[in-house]
Amino acid sequence: MNTTPEPQPEELRPTQPHRTASPRTASPRASEPGSALVHHTGRLYFPVAFVARLPFAMMVVGVLTLVVSARGSLSFAGLSSAMVGLGTACVGPLLGAAADRYGQRVVLLVAGTANGLMLAGFAWAVYSTLPDAAVLVAAFLIGTTAPQVGPMSRTRLVRIISDRLAPNLRVRSFNSTMAYESAADETVFVVGPFLVGILASGVAPWLPLVAAGAITLVFVTAFALHPTSTVQRTHDRDAAEAAPLRDLWHPGLVSVIVGILGVGLFFGTMLTSLTAFMNDQGDPERAGLVYGVMGVGSAALALAVALFPVGFTLRARWLTFAGVVLAGTLTLPFAGSVLHLVVALAVIGIGVGPTLVTQYSIGSTLSPRGRSTTVMTILGSAVIVGQSIGSAVTGEVGERFGASAALALPSIAASIVVLAGVAYWFVAHRTLTDGDSLVGDGPSEPSPATPVLETSGAPSA
Repeated sequence: MNTTPEPQPEELRPTQPHRTASPRTASPRASEPGSALVHHTGRLYFPVAFVARLPFAMMVVGVLTLVVSARGSLSFAGLSSAMVGLGTACVGPLLGAAADRYGQRVVLLVAGTANGLMLAGFAWAVYSTLPDAAVLVAAFLIGTTAPQVGPMSRTRLVRIISDRLAPNLRVRSFNSTMAYESAADETVFVVGPFLVGILASGVAPWLPLVAAGAITLVFVTAFALHPTSTVQRTHDRDAAEAAPLRDLWHPGLVSVIVGILGVGLFFGTMLTSLTAFMNDQGDPERAGLVYGVMGVGSAALALAVALFPVGFTLRARWLTFAGVVLAGTLTLPFAGSVLHLVVALAVIGIGVGPTLVTQYSIGSTLSPRGRSTTVMTILGSAVIVGQSIGSAVTGEVGERFGASAALALPSIAASIVVLAGVAYWFVAHRTLTDGDSLVGDGPSEPSPATPVLETSGAPSA
């Protein structure tokens, strides 16, 4: 087994003068990683950031549910969801790049306001006499304006850890923070559809998107105005020039992007095929409720990742838990009842959370200098793009060939996640044995262009 420490993001390297921890980090209340981080963010930061990312997880499912109900076509609903993903793919990374350059606050305020209005406007458009093309344009605009709360939260917290925490707390705090942030993303991607199911079936199909718009206007604005939004901007005034864009296309990072796209594909294929199955049962609005079963084990295991031993390497975690997801999805086409699906989703949930945590941790490790928000935004956008493509394809398959055929598609998505994990395994192995360093994931003696945290406390590749 490789014993070379897997480096952390270059921001955590405790050797640069401007990153020395302030005296405040020595206070008793900041003597542990968790309390130290909360000491600098404030207690309201985490609940505000959690709620602010909910609309991002509700928009694809909300569009799918509303269009199925209002326009009566699963195929068109899937296409509408795909337009949301297309909008995110086109503009999401640009929002991250803008935040790296101009700061998060202004980007979030503009995007959040526009997105809140678009979510509510889409609900009106679907019920109006506007043609289908107008509905698709509105769906695209939802995606283009979607605030990237999750990626920006990660960037803020990593910067706080590197700038303000004592060096002996940074590695543990980074690992715990990556686990929490990924668990939060995983939780909202399950809770979001769950809320959509409750609101759509209990009140009206339009309510989830209107509620998401209201949450965006209130909580994304609060997240934008939080004092931590200036952390990255303040640091960047003194930081070295950002790495060139070509550094984003190193093989290791590309493997992670493909892998996390596969997770998004799984989310989209799973929920849409489940919707097709529940539609055959005469209760499509309850698909989000059944889907929520997956979140129980998923969120718990995602949080538990911080407790995994150092010897359980990141690439081993990826393949192990992605394999669990694949095994669970292979049983889906044979489901004859809702109970069968519930059991399969419970098993799948054990693998999804840790897989997502691992991918985000590797992605953060591989972020080029000055491109951390861009990388995190690309990864967050990849989830939505995958979810949207999965929804569109599965909607078409479900409408043409039935729910059983649609339920075969999640296993294809899971296979992509596994194959990307295999690719990363070999890329990381080549990096560690040949010395051909990736950005942030090189050997123990990386080149000056790819500085890393010199510590033995992190899991190896």
